[in-house]
Amino acid sequence: MRDAVIVEAVRTPVGRRRGALSGVHPVDLSAHVLRALVERSGIDPAHVDDVVWGTVSQVGEQAWNVARNAVLAAGWPESVPGTTLDRQCGSSQQAVHFAAAAVIAGQADLVVAGGVESMTRVPMGASVGAGLPYGDQVRDRYRAVEGFAADEPIPFNQGVGAELIARRWHLSRGQLDEFALTSHEKAAAAQDAGAFDGEVAPVPVADGGKVTRDEGIRRDTSLERLAELPTPFRPDGVVTAGSASQISDGAAALAVTTSDWARDHGLRPLARIHTAVVAADDPVTMLTAPIPATAKALRRAGLGIEEIGVYEVNEAFAPVPLAWLAETEAESSRLNPRGGAIALGHPLGGSGARIMTTMLTHMRDNGIRYGLQTMCEGGGMANATIVELL
Repeated sequence: MRDAVIVEAVRTPVGRRRGALSGVHPVDLSAHVLRALVERSGIDPAHVDDVVWGTVSQVGEQAWNVARNAVLAAGWPESVPGTTLDRQCGSSQQAVHFAAAAVIAGQADLVVAGGVESMTRVPMGASVGAGLPYGDQVRDRYRAVEGFAADEPIPFNQGVGAELIARRWHLSRGQLDEFALTSHEKAAAAQDAGAFDGEVAPVPVADGGKVTRDEGIRRDTSLERLAELPTPFRPDGVVTAGSASQISDGAAALAVTTSDWARDHGLRPLARIHTAVVAADDPVTMLTAPIPATAKALRRAGLGIEEIGVYEVNEAFAPVPLAWLAETEAESSRLNPRGGAIALGHPLGGSGARIMTTMLTHMRDNGIRYGLQTMCEGGGMANATIVELL
């Protein structure tokens, strides 16, 4: 039976908005990790059957199929195709799922999956324009369900969703700030220990230098500083910019094939894609779907939460992983051990692949057999992936 294995994973450093990577076109950022993937793995790019790339804001410099343009920018053969997808924040995690499905089905032997977002150059929401992307019928359906007045706008807004989660799970401002501070502390410790060095491909920039490290880690933050931040989503709210993911620039890529193809081409797999699912939940609260997605993945895998050695739950907002912990009763020490998007940043379309790259590195470094990754996504969806170290 055919399987799906990851033979290489690489990412750029994650840059702050208007930071060191802001001068790099998203196609060139993508091409950089494609070239790094080939250099590190020894794969002949002519063997790549497809490149599946996640990008959320597909407009301007991220329009016209980033994946195909990245293939050409990387200098790969013109025979290599590419496609770009949008499952919101989980886009590049979904790209990995599609790659795995293709090689298991026998439709491909080698697929590169990943994604990019340059949120400096293509601001979040740029693809929406002045329209209502969810349409009148969706608006009216959830106006009735959520009890909004006929003339009241429906807040399909992730920040409002985060506040609704905090209220539902009784999460205080102090709990969110403590979680945010811990994310920065864990990320700083990992960076100082060189834990990210092996997964990062330094990016050359215009001044002749190279960006080698994630820029978002705030070593000087504190609970006192976090407590001073305003709550932009509700006047009486608890979510702040400090307990939310950072706006970022970055890209990541993984090579997915079968065990047989890897062996025949002299490649050593890092991990097997054990289980891959997607789930959906209330689109107004929007950010709760990692909970049913995790349950679905564990059920299909035949595993208990206690058998998973590391959990990566994207830190879109601090209430998301905290609610996930409360519902799953997972071991908190195994959650985002090298920090998350609050500290490292969240380049939307590239985050799923970035997180998986970091999780695989952590699993390899610590001999962890199973890892689980899940991400909340716009529209109330979530992907969940269980990988097995080989």
